[in-house]
Amino acid sequence: MHNIEQRLTELEVRSTFQEETISQLDQVVTQCHLQIQQLVKENRQMHQMLRSLAPETAESPDE
Repeated sequence: MHNIEQRLTELEVRSTFQEETISQLDQVVTQCHLQIQQLVKENRQMHQMLRSLAPETAESPDE
């Protein structure tokens, strides 16, 4: 019986650790997503700014 209780306790500890890790990773992913959204927005604004500064310039081949 002692062995089963010990194994159960170890599983509970492992589960708790995994839940904490998942929560931390979720926070990191959320922060990264928000930062990517902001960078995309800034990139679009810069692109528009460049177009307004030189509207007669032909677009680059990668666009």
